[in-house]
Amino acid sequence: MATIKTVGIFSKPHVTAGVDLVPQVFAYLHEQGIALRYDSFTAAYCDCEAGALEREDVPDGCDMVIVMGGDGTLLSAARAIRGREIPLLAVNLGGLGFLTAITKEEVMPELARALRGEHAVAKRKLLQVAVVRGGVKVACYEALNDVVITKAAIARMIDIEALVDDMFVCAYKADGLIISTPTGSTAYSLSAGGPIIYPSVLAFCITPICPHTLTNRPLVVSSESVISVICKSESSFLTIDGQVGEPVDAGDCVECRLSEHSLHLVRPPNQMFFDVLRQKLKWGER
Repeated sequence: MATIKTVGIFSKPHVTAGVDLVPQVFAYLHEQGIALRYDSFTAAYCDCEAGALEREDVPDGCDMVIVMGGDGTLLSAARAIRGREIPLLAVNLGGLGFLTAITKEEVMPELARALRGEHAVAKRKLLQVAVVRGGVKVACYEALNDVVITKAAIARMIDIEALVDDMFVCAYKADGLIISTPTGSTAYSLSAGGPIIYPSVLAFCITPICPHTLTNRPLVVSSESVISVICKSESSFLTIDGQVGEPVDAGDCVECRLSEHSLHLVRPPNQMFFDVLRQKLKWGER
């Protein structure tokens, strides 16, 4: 296991739990002789604004990245990592947090474990997304959770056609369509009635949002497949992980396929995926 010499830190701003925890983590890493790279939100907790970096620059040269916040902060950090195979230790500072599963109480022992090279890493596959307009790729993204195509106009459905490996699947008339990874199956897709997919299952889920045809249901396909979504409406919008995106025109094709990159997520060694489901979704204990 590679020695950790430089750590990047991303923090969610204005969180009560972060007032004590972020400076504590900051001080501990300094004591261990670890070089730190951090964003302005982290700097605000630690009164070290002069050393703050732009978020996209934080992961440069890092051996590990720490996220303190929620799943939104983690998604932002994952985008900044941009495919680098850097382990990411995510600490939940409140809220639901499916991905930020390490609690405030666990962070110091888990951090010490990571510095000893004893941390367990779960690889989460990313979704590669391209917007094709007139046969030309005009935009490219990578998503950890999902790709969502929704209506841009008020109270209007959109028309979408979906194909899997060039085979026609369905012409949807709906509020939108979600293409989710297994990681994203517990996010927007779950709220729209999609299934929970075990993280290691090599699959994507196509989930319509409020479809006009009541028999339309979520569809699980192989992650080896290429999913093509053709927009038929003028007023549609593409969103990646709920954070970035752009308008799409009628005739645009959104192509989704498995990325060659993965997010390396540090997990507590004794924590199982079903433990997280029981905790976060309040499933019954035995």
